[in-house]
Amino acid sequence: MASELEPEVQAIDRSLLECSAEEIAGKWLQATDLTREVYQHLAHYVPKIYCRGPNPLPQKEDMLAQHVLLGPMEWYLCGEDPAFGFPKLEQANKPSHLCGRVFKVGEPTYSCRDCAVDPTCVLCMECFLGSIHRDHRYRMTTSGGGGFCDCGDTEAWKEGPYCQKHELNTSEIEEEEDPLVHLSEDVIARTYNIFAIMFRYAVEILTWEKESELPADLEMVEKSDTYYCMLFNDEVHTYEQVIYTLQKAVNCTQKEAIGFATTVDRDGRRSVRYGDFQYCEQAKSVIVRNTSRQTKPLKVQVMHSSIVAHQNFGLKLLSWLGSIIGYSDGLRRILCQVGLQEGPDGENSSLVDRLMLSDSKLWKGARSVYHQLFMSSLLMDLKYKKLFAVRFAKNYERLQSDYVTDDHDREFSVADLSVQIFTVPSLARMLITEENLMSIIIKTFMDHLRHRDAHGRFQFERYTALQAFKFRRVQSLILDLKYVLISKPTEWSDELRQKFLEGFDAFLELLKCMQGMDPITRQVGQHIEMEPEWEAAFTLQMKLTHVISMMQDWCASDEKVLIEAYKKCLTVLMQCHGGYTDGEQPITLSICGHSVETIRYCVSQEKVSIHLPVSRLLAGLHVLLSKSEVAYKFPELLPLSELSPPMLIEHPLRCLVLCAQVHAGMWRRNGFSLVNQIYYYHNVKCRREMFDKDIVMLQTGVSMMDPNHFLMIMLSRFELYQIFSTPDYGKRFSSEITHKDVVQQNNTLIEEMLYLIIMLVGERFSPGVGQVNATDEIKREIIHQLSIKPMAHSELVKSLPEDENKETGMESVIEAVAHFKKPGLTGRGMYELKPECAKEFNLYFYHFSRAEQSKAEEAQRKMKRQNREDTALPPPVLPPFCPLFASLVNILQSDVMLCIMGTILQWAVEHNGYAWSESMLQRVLHLIGMALQEEKQHLENVTEEHVVTFTFTQKISKPGEAPKNSPSILAMLETLQNAPYLEVHKDMIRWILKTFNAVKKMRESSPTSPVAETEGTIMEESSRDKDKAERKRKAEIARLRREKIMAQMSEMQRHFIDENKELFQQTLELDASTSAVLDNSPVVSDMTLTALGPTQTQVPEQRQFVTCILCQEEQEVKVESRAMVLAAFVQRSTVLSKNRSKFIQDPEKYDPLFMHPDLSCGTHTSSCGHIMHAHCWQRKWICVSLWMKKRVFTVG
Repeated sequence: MASELEPEVQAIDRSLLECSAEEIAGKWLQATDLTREVYQHLAHYVPKIYCRGPNPLPQKEDMLAQHVLLGPMEWYLCGEDPAFGFPKLEQANKPSHLCGRVFKVGEPTYSCRDCAVDPTCVLCMECFLGSIHRDHRYRMTTSGGGGFCDCGDTEAWKEGPYCQKHELNTSEIEEEEDPLVHLSEDVIARTYNIFAIMFRYAVEILTWEKESELPADLEMVEKSDTYYCMLFNDEVHTYEQVIYTLQKAVNCTQKEAIGFATTVDRDGRRSVRYGDFQYCEQAKSVIVRNTSRQTKPLKVQVMHSSIVAHQNFGLKLLSWLGSIIGYSDGLRRILCQVGLQEGPDGENSSLVDRLMLSDSKLWKGARSVYHQLFMSSLLMDLKYKKLFAVRFAKNYERLQSDYVTDDHDREFSVADLSVQIFTVPSLARMLITEENLMSIIIKTFMDHLRHRDAHGRFQFERYTALQAFKFRRVQSLILDLKYVLISKPTEWSDELRQKFLEGFDAFLELLKCMQGMDPITRQVGQHIEMEPEWEAAFTLQMKLTHVISMMQDWCASDEKVLIEAYKKCLTVLMQCHGGYTDGEQPITLSICGHSVETIRYCVSQEKVSIHLPVSRLLAGLHVLLSKSEVAYKFPELLPLSELSPPMLIEHPLRCLVLCAQVHAGMWRRNGFSLVNQIYYYHNVKCRREMFDKDIVMLQTGVSMMDPNHFLMIMLSRFELYQIFSTPDYGKRFSSEITHKDVVQQNNTLIEEMLYLIIMLVGERFSPGVGQVNATDEIKREIIHQLSIKPMAHSELVKSLPEDENKETGMESVIEAVAHFKKPGLTGRGMYELKPECAKEFNLYFYHFSRAEQSKAEEAQRKMKRQNREDTALPPPVLPPFCPLFASLVNILQSDVMLCIMGTILQWAVEHNGYAWSESMLQRVLHLIGMALQEEKQHLENVTEEHVVTFTFTQKISKPGEAPKNSPSILAMLETLQNAPYLEVHKDMIRWILKTFNAVKKMRESSPTSPVAETEGTIMEESSRDKDKAERKRKAEIARLRREKIMAQMSEMQRHFIDENKELFQQTLELDASTSAVLDNSPVVSDMTLTALGPTQTQVPEQRQFVTCILCQEEQEVKVESRAMVLAAFVQRSTVLSKNRSKFIQDPEKYDPLFMHPDLSCGTHTSSCGHIMHAHCWQRKWICVSLWMKKRVFTVG
């Protein structure tokens, strides 16, 4: 058939070559109906140029199209020969300061890590080499196609937005200059006419859905019976399936089939048969039949050759428009006006809207062409970029729905243009304020996840293959939300606050659907039969991690927004767990005289979920209240009185207990799905918004409640309450229960519980929890990673969490904590920890895995042995807590904590009778060390206005109360110091005792401690006879009495020396004779004193010293000294009254100091007699008032 058509094609070619573009353009200039003339020209010539046979000849088609079709348009537009007209336009144009180079697939792109506003801001190679960023830290990647160079965009760069090439234009560009001023009115009119006609023609023909007939104004007089069987691309069928099907359907060779399949994959469609309708329909039926057995069939259409011809020219026309507007910004502006002009059908009738809304119906090649046109026109014109952004936002929901149901990759969808719009800060703010973009994105996302359980939570358990496919595609909406939030606002308007908070409400609804999703129950008896679906929920969590962090960053940038967001988050959390008891029975727990009411809940028997995003978001916002000091500035605006600490801690505590039980081997029958969930819960990709926030939420709850109550609730959740609340329960347990697994499980749970307490008190390196900054936090992460072993740069980066800009912050601090050891002939360069940073090592660093903790411990002990130091690994000195979390340290000196410590130490002392582990003891020693370090810091940093209330040393020195009559913690430590079975822990115990003595001496010498005298008299117990506890206690009391007497004598001697020293100094100032009289007569009677005159008696000045009962500071009483006061109680008294029936008429005006003769009533004042500084009393009163308020709140 092709050989028969060849002479005809040659004859048509000769007739086409005789066409004159100038004559056609002249005819168009004279036409009264230009649209009709142009359409007739296209209807006549397009089918003669394109699609003339089975095999396309693109070079010949392009040459003829330029000569016959595009040439007349260029002549018409310029009004003269385009060879002269376009250079004139280019010369008159003042080029844009934007580069706008559209990247091809595989082209290198460069992003400056120091100056880019976000990682999507990139430069082409030419602009990068000519910019200041070549000397900065940069990231080089290859483009996937579709993006463009951001050189010249001042919103994309913090510094150096222009390269050398585009910087030249900036001085010439005036603000908001209209580019049309550089074009004549005739050119503007002609351009508008031809652009309107050709753009409408291209859009109309590309979105044409009929397969056999053209639009009426393009229909040919004589219609031939020539059709194409067009095969379209999809992302479902494989290459092999398509090749096999084509070989059967069109009877081609394998090589030809591979060529067809390659073209279909690249361009989106390809004709696989040319001929009459019946001939093509036969091939279509074979292809559909062969590809519909397992999945949906390949898309195949039998299309008339004229339709294919016009569509091919439509694509050529869009490419031509993209190249023409490159000559002048004025031409670009006109094309933008044409594209966004509303049509007669009202909303969504503009050409741009029609193309966007038809995107999913177009093939891959057509999409790529018009996407590039949008980027070179609408996105390069700042004025119309905003208008296009508005149109994009209004159609966002439909565009995303089309993308989700489509099967093409994201890069071939118009929805992918969101990255070019939403990452521009000014556009993002405008769309949030005017179009409520945040709410639209989130609601669109939730509309696609409609599979919920009875409680309204997302359910992925029984997802079909189609639902799983849609879920993978809908995740791109989370990326759009990230683009919108990636640049934090520096200034807030009321409208922005309102719309952001509306979006925050929608976001909370999303998190509410995730709160408690995928609950699991412990499998008992037999192993789980089928692993449950868990990847989808964790994928959603990982995708949202950076979004949650950015939401918090936005809230932190404005105090009003932070307060409102905190209130909203708390409200939603209370809705999720308003009845947090879940119907469990209330119980009362009691240990050491403390009682608390809670619920009976066993993690090992009930449902528990690892997904708690609402709780974790509230924890993050609570930290921001502390970090930004909003909690102290506006306490009246915050609902802190509505907080229920037991409700806040319940679900995070359950989650952490679940992890502990998994480590204890109690959930083995639940399979690998749970193990994987626990792994990702602690993994660097998820932990920032999962594990870390659960720790913060527990810290928040503990800081607002009695630590004894918290510890009892925690013992109950860990299912360890009976062990520590019942005397000798541990001994009975170990003797009665012979099942080693149960004993081991309980030991592991105790170890995990102690580890959790260590984390709660020790993890204060988050800004807002402790008085640190972000640099301190990343330093600590690096120190502990390098404590395991020296690491290469890439290995260290992988172990650190990334922010939304894919930055870890490592480069800014690495030199302060590590040396870089250059590589030798082989191997890699390594970072090694500086020796002086080893003191900051924490054996129980909360981001260590079990294996990492073991390696780090071994490495640090080895280093200490090499340095000939003892191998103790004491807890490091920690930064102080922020005021909102300051009460957390009291957990270390709480009665229940001391009971737990004492019980475990007792087990270790009587090691044969109890089931205990060395790991358990090691954690207790670490906790004791932390408490001693804490008390030492309090004493070192205390000021005269404050009182040290942390008295751990005093409490561990006291023996246990009856009926246990157990020795003190200190005595048991002394006993364990010499235990032969604890050789590895001796260095740590020695360090504890040494630190205890140092703290005790500090407290003895500290004048600010209210219990200094008492503590100074307490010494270590010397008796080691544990079988005779009563006798030992009596001996201890006698020894304490002796020590007290000795301390008093020492104190009297010191005062005597001081007083005599003062007398000696005074005598030097007196007359010799007077001095002798005074020395001989220490007591002078009143009769011998002469007050006035030349014989005035010289009396030494009596200096009075008093001690403040609060700060223990001694001060001389002088007029110029600080004011001293007495606490007094003033009350109305009628003790001496002669007229008790008298009633005071006006109490407000009654002077209480005036005494009436009838002595009806008087004023009685009583005082304890303790002298205080006025400012010490003021601070004491404030502290007591706050404590009383908190006490009332806690009890309530």
